[in-house]
Amino acid sequence: MLSSSTVMSPNADATTNAPDLLSSLRGVCDRHGLESLGRDLSGMSELVRSDMRDVEVFLDAMPFDDDAVRRSAGHLVARGGKRLRPMCVSLASRLGTGFDERIRDLAVAVELVHCATLLHDDVVDVGDRRRGAPTARVLYGNAASIFAGDWLLVEALRLVRRSAGGDVLERLLDRIDAMITAEAIQLDKRGRFEASEEHYFAIVDGKTAALFRWAMYAGGRGGGLAVERCEALERFGRGLGMAFQLVDDALDYEGTSAVLGKEPFADLREGKMTYPLLVAARGDADVRALLERAAKDESTAFGDEAVEIVAKGLAATDAVAVTRRLANEHVDRAIAELSGFEDGPAKRALTIVARATVLRDA
Repeated sequence: MLSSSTVMSPNADATTNAPDLLSSLRGVCDRHGLESLGRDLSGMSELVRSDMRDVEVFLDAMPFDDDAVRRSAGHLVARGGKRLRPMCVSLASRLGTGFDERIRDLAVAVELVHCATLLHDDVVDVGDRRRGAPTARVLYGNAASIFAGDWLLVEALRLVRRSAGGDVLERLLDRIDAMITAEAIQLDKRGRFEASEEHYFAIVDGKTAALFRWAMYAGGRGGGLAVERCEALERFGRGLGMAFQLVDDALDYEGTSAVLGKEPFADLREGKMTYPLLVAARGDADVRALLERAAKDESTAFGDEAVEIVAKGLAATDAVAVTRRLANEHVDRAIAELSGFEDGPAKRALTIVARATVLRDA
């Protein structure tokens, strides 16, 4: 294990560590020849930049140097990530009364819950890299990583209790429960590769979409919106979360390690069913036979030969493109949930972010 001095300090200047999701998405738009969408993203930068800076300053001030558990948490938080969920809180609040200290706390809370799940995931998946760096479990051990995730969850719940409470806190508890249920389904199916869309979408809805749903609801409620308006935002969050995971699935089979921060085909090697794999299994006999063998023998190893079979099946069935089209369908349904809101900068920003997110390449 390495000492804390060998990793990025979470107490560095927050403005230098702050992630720039919008710049990343603008680059994606430019590479896809969508300069108009890229200009729209540039125009909304100032709308959220101050909000996100406040989130980073708060994260930067957390006591990440106190002990190995908190250093483990700080190692992941300091890597930045996309911070898309806090941005959803910010934009949802701006459909109402806007961003303030209470909204900042809710934005921080959703990021802490997200980071907690990543710390736990890396232990379960025996993950070695996350966000382009060694995982916390590699640097500080599995126990420290698990306890770090638990600590972040507690801190998140304290923030929500202090800043909102009521139905916002209750819904977060419900979302965490849904995430645990989804993890249980995934754990039960791990390595068995049952080609079931029902199980796949149950996992995605609970594991990924749950936090996007809460981020939108919490931001709206914090911004003073009525419950029925916040429920529409929650449905937007669900569509965005489903699309986000579908794109993640696609990236596992089309990205590079330098861009993704992990090795391609990592999901396959870890025994995870993803949507491109479902498409390939439906349309390619060799992939289907491979997964059927894996379902019967949990010790099946997915080495280079299996990767080659899957790669050919993905190409033959156009599985990655099918997955991205489905992601766009979820985004269309999500954006439709905003129809009841008056046009304005926040509504346009949510639409732009949703459209650009499905184009991302990392």
